[in-house]
This record gives sequence, structure tokens and C-alpha cells, in this order.
Amino acid sequence: MIDWLDKNRKTDVEMYRDFAAEQEVLYRLSGWLPQANLKRREFSCGGDEDRIYRLMSEGVEELLTLGEVQCTDRFRSRRRFKKVKVSVGVSVSSGLLDLDITTDNVPPEELLDLLSSYRARKNYYRLRDGSYVNLDDQSLELLAELMDSMRVKPKEFVQGKMHLPLYRTLYLNKMLEENESVYSDRDSRFREMVKEFKTVNDADFDVPESLSKIMRPYQKDGYKWLRTLEAWQFGGILADDMGLGKTLQMIALLLSAKERREDSDCEAEEVVAAADTVSDDTMVVVMKTGRGRKEEEDKDVELVTAVPVLEEEPKPVGTSLVVAPASLVFNWGEEFARFAPSLKILLVTGNQEERQAKIASYQDYDVLVTSYDLLKRDIHHYEGLEFAYEVIDEAQYIKNHTTAAAKAVKVVKSRYRFALTGTPIENRLSELWSIFDYLMPGFLYPYDTFKREIETQIVKYQDEQAMKRLQKMTGPFILRRLKGDVLKDLPDKLEEVRYVRLAGEQQKLYDGQVLHMRQIVSSQDAEDFNRNKLVILAELMRLRQICCNPSLCFDSYEGESAKTDACMELIQSAIDGGHRMLLFSQFTSMLEILQKRLDQQGIAYYTITGATPKKTRLELVNDFNSGEVPVFLISLKAGGVGLNLTGADVVIHYDPWWNVAAQNQATDRAHRIGQTKKVTVFKLIAKGSIEEKILKLQEDKRELADQVISGETGQLSGMTREELLGLSEV
Repeated sequence: MIDWLDKNRKTDVEMYRDFAAEQEVLYRLSGWLPQANLKRREFSCGGDEDRIYRLMSEGVEELLTLGEVQCTDRFRSRRRFKKVKVSVGVSVSSGLLDLDITTDNVPPEELLDLLSSYRARKNYYRLRDGSYVNLDDQSLELLAELMDSMRVKPKEFVQGKMHLPLYRTLYLNKMLEENESVYSDRDSRFREMVKEFKTVNDADFDVPESLSKIMRPYQKDGYKWLRTLEAWQFGGILADDMGLGKTLQMIALLLSAKERREDSDCEAEEVVAAADTVSDDTMVVVMKTGRGRKEEEDKDVELVTAVPVLEEEPKPVGTSLVVAPASLVFNWGEEFARFAPSLKILLVTGNQEERQAKIASYQDYDVLVTSYDLLKRDIHHYEGLEFAYEVIDEAQYIKNHTTAAAKAVKVVKSRYRFALTGTPIENRLSELWSIFDYLMPGFLYPYDTFKREIETQIVKYQDEQAMKRLQKMTGPFILRRLKGDVLKDLPDKLEEVRYVRLAGEQQKLYDGQVLHMRQIVSSQDAEDFNRNKLVILAELMRLRQICCNPSLCFDSYEGESAKTDACMELIQSAIDGGHRMLLFSQFTSMLEILQKRLDQQGIAYYTITGATPKKTRLELVNDFNSGEVPVFLISLKAGGVGLNLTGADVVIHYDPWWNVAAQNQATDRAHRIGQTKKVTVFKLIAKGSIEEKILKLQEDKRELADQVISGETGQLSGMTREELLGLSEV
């Protein structure tokens, strides 16, 4: 080899030179080393660290394609590259998640600076020993996400040993599964938790026997999911679509809790009985593995031994609290009575003194049910109380975390918290944050942090990484099934009775009308009764109108209407869930009242009554089926037959009809050939009123109901005076 830069050379090199190749080398060098002295054939980076790194990481490799490259020892010593090797160990102890992180080849004291360079999107980081770390490394992405997502303090991160809330376990496992090479060790408790959440449907949690034949398979899966959350002391959102039985699944959990508590009491009595067989200063202790779940026989180990007597722990409170919209409080009571009659239920209603007395006696009941509005009024009475479970229904009611309702449910002390809602997110991600702030405070960080790092990144910048981060964090704690997901488990038509409670001026008007009607009926003999039956039927109609809205028969009435309010809440909830609905009423004047309420809330609707021309009806039907208007108001006579409205998947019967066949025909406007979705039918019933009597007639007194439901009011003329009086009894 001849050094052509050597001035003392004796060999004539001109004849050996390849000038084209030399120019190529010079050109390539100038690209990597821009500061050049062509006369001396010297090139330099000028101290530019980025160019030095690029020359070392890429330039040398390129120049080697042109020929042999020689370098000094100093240059060779700098051209060292290190790959960050991350090792993560996880374990569960004392209710915390223990995380042990080690990084090979990178000193702990330089780790934070290295991650800062990574976040600044730099290509490399130069360690203090002169070597370089390529920052395009999946391990660094994991470390950065761990530090940010787990909110680890820098000092703890550098030390490599961290203690995190247990609810971070599933998110951590999700991250580590995507980086399998970093897993160094997982203890048995960690693996057990991960396995149980992956195999929820196979979990060995028995549904209460009384509900085993009632609950559908997907509802049993939901129950097992709730039990799994409970076992690990997590909260969660049961977000099934409207009509899939969220209430029933939660009732099953509360019923199971009571049954398990009673079984535990029996075991405790057996332990006390065994203790009588040993000396006075010792007692027998029976220890079993597990957390209330059925265990395999080889794990169900009993250890009976004599140990010093310990001070008895206070018996845990078994009372639970359900918080729901005011229109659903009584409905919860009905559902408990239907599916879990063994549970002692207390509806926290009435005036302030009555509610205070009920709250004070909470330990005498299994479940208290109250409304969001009453809870925030009574919250000072709940101070010092502790509940086993706190369940919030229609959890979107706390979507604004600054409201009194949201603050109230978060103040109540409870060991387990759950939320039910078909719409966990209506408009903003902050709504989801508020629900999780109730379930597991701190899970989605302080709101300012959540807004800055997740909400803004997703909404404003469409950051996919932020979205994936949120999904990984919240996914295990939200169970969402749509009707289409459980199609095989669903009947063609789901029906639900929604009860409302009359109150205030509306209740007074109803009671007055009942008294007035009974006086008319009781004051007449048989001849007068038969002659004036139509008058009595008109009085009976007024009772039904008062239940719907007193404005139907009292023009000057300006008070509230329980059913109208409940109906508007149901409509809004259905719209939020992406549903479209038909609303039927026998009273066209009731439809007019609902129109005004819909206008006030900016909800679009169509209306068909007996006055709507046939041509217009057809146009409205076609527009509804092909459009997006969510509500169709229809009167009985106009909408009972001849309409195909398969664009709706929810039917609301505002008032019960004497003619149940006509009611079913109205339902069939949506539930008919061409319908691709499951139809949910809601019947709004005023509790303790004539409406409930009509419903009872339809269900329990078929012979009498045949007289009522076989036609219009003319058939009511066959009812006796006693039967008519029975309809008005509360």
C-alpha cells in the first residue's frame, strides 16, 4: 500500500492513481466531514457532536464500501455503541405492586438524562464514558411509558425499586407482554391475577341458585367479571347496552355477597364450637386459601391448630348503597323484590326527617337505594357510615366531576365501588375520568394531568399512542357488550317496566281524584251506577291523565310530572346509547307536552296523530327509517297498525292501554320483518296508581283482563262497581 499523502515517498504514484475513485472518496468524505482543507486533504466535523455520531454509526460503514479505512486508537475508543438491556421483575405483596427495574450497560445515575434525550426525539445519547446509545430502541419506549404511566418519582426510578397501586397490574402486564424480552420474573400472585382476568368466563364463581335459571349466559359472564373485580378489590364499569340486564347482574352480585356473608357466619360459629374443646387460653383457627372463591380440592387446605386467643375484629358492615336517578329509585326496589326477595331493601325517600331516620337505621338492611339528588342533600348524614358496596346507576350523572352529585358519591365510604351505564362517554373524555375518579381515585391521575397527557393529546392531536395508553389502562375495568355481541342469548324482544313515584302536588291531585271517584261510585245504587257508568269511566280516565301529567286535565297546573321527567331521562339515555325510538301514548295532548320538552332540549322528532294525512304519514315513516331523527311520537289510533318503523330499536309506552293487543300491535311497528336490531320495550308505570292496577290485571287476572283488553272503553261497561273501585285503590 502506498500513502499518497506521504511527501517523503520515493515511489512515483501518479501511474497508480485512480482519479475518479479519489474524487468519489473526497465527495463522500465531504458529506460526513463538511469542514475540509482540500489542499492538505484534511476533513473535520468541527466539533459537531451530531456529525461525529453519524460518522461513527453510519459513515464508517459507507466508506468501507470504497476501500480500507484506518483510524486512530482515540477514534476507535469513541466508536462504541451500547444497547440498553432492560429487565423487569414484578411481584404482589401487602396490597401493592412491587416493580424491580434493572438496566444493563447504562449506569442508573445517567438513566434519567438518557430518557430526557429520548423524549426530546434525539437519535442518540452519549454516555460519560464516551460511548453512544442509539435511542431508537423499544426498551427505551417501555421505560419512558413505565415512568410516565405509573407516575414514578425520578428518585425511585433511578433506584429501580418501586411500589405501585395494585390496579396498575393489568396495565403493566399489557405493556410487558408487548416486550416479552424484558420480563425477568413474575411471582405467583401476579400471574394469578393476570390469569383470572384473562379467563373471567371460566371463573369458578357460582351464580346464586335462585337466579341460575333466570340469568342468560352473557349475564352470568358479567356476574363473574364483577366477582373477579371484587376479589382483587377493584372497581369497574358495567357498560352493557340498554336492555341487556345490568341491574340483574348487579343484583346477583349483592345477593351473592349476602349468601357468602351468611356462610362465613356459619363457619365462624363452627370455629367457636371447636374452640370450646380446647383450654380457655387458646382457640381453634381454621384457615383456608382463596378469597371467597371455590378452590380446587388440592388447594382447599385446612389447618387446625391451637393458638393464643386474639382480640375479635369488628364484624364488617354488610349494607350496600345504590344511587340512581330519581326516576329509577323505585324501579330498583321492584327489581330487588322480583329477583332477590331475600334481600332487605330500604328506599331512602320521603321528607328530610324520614330520610334521616332511614339512613340512621342502615345497618338493619342489606341495601339502601337513594337518588343522586337526595344523596347530595343528605350527604352529611352519611358521614361516618361505611358500606360494603356502592353502586351508581346511569353513571353518566356524575360525568361532570365538579357537580355536587359527583362529589357526593365519591365522599361515601365503601369497600367496593361499581358503576352501571350504557354511555360511559357521552361528549368528552373527562366524563370517563370522573367515573374512574369515583371507582378508584388516582387511577387516571389528577384531572389536570389526565387532560394534559391524555385527553388533549387524543382530542386535539389525534395521538394514537395516547389512545392506546388509555385503552390499555381502562380496558380491563370496563365490560361492554352490545346487543349484536350477544345475539344468540337474546330473545327477539326485551321488555322492561319502568316504575315512577308520584309526589308533591301531583300525588295530592291523584289522591283527591280517587276520593272524588269513590264518593261518586259508593253513593249510587245499582240502577244509578248502570245509568251513569260512562261518567264513572270518564272519572277513571282523569286518574290515568293525572298519572301521565296533571296538565292533561288541569290547564292551570304548573307543577312537576314524575312520569314526564322520567320519560325525558329515558329518551336522553337512549339517544346517548345510539338508539332511535317510538313513543306511544293514547293521549294526543300528552304528545304535545312531550313535543315542548323535546323542543326545549333540542331533540329532533316526528309526530303522527289521527289528524296526520295518510300521505304525510308515509313520508314521515320513510324519512324516519332512512334518516337519523331519534324520536317518533305516535298516538294509539294513528300508529297501532299499518306502519313499518324498523328504523327504531326502542319502544316506549308512555301509558298502559286497556287493550293489550293494541299495545302489542304498536310494539310491532318496530318489531317486525325487516328489523335487524333487537327491540327493547319500556312500559312507564306510576307506582301505587291505577296504571299499576291495569298492569296487574293484564298479568294476573286474565279473565277480568279479557273484559278490559278485548276492546275500547265500551268493554269496561261490563265491570262491576266493586271492580271499578278496585282499580282506584292504592
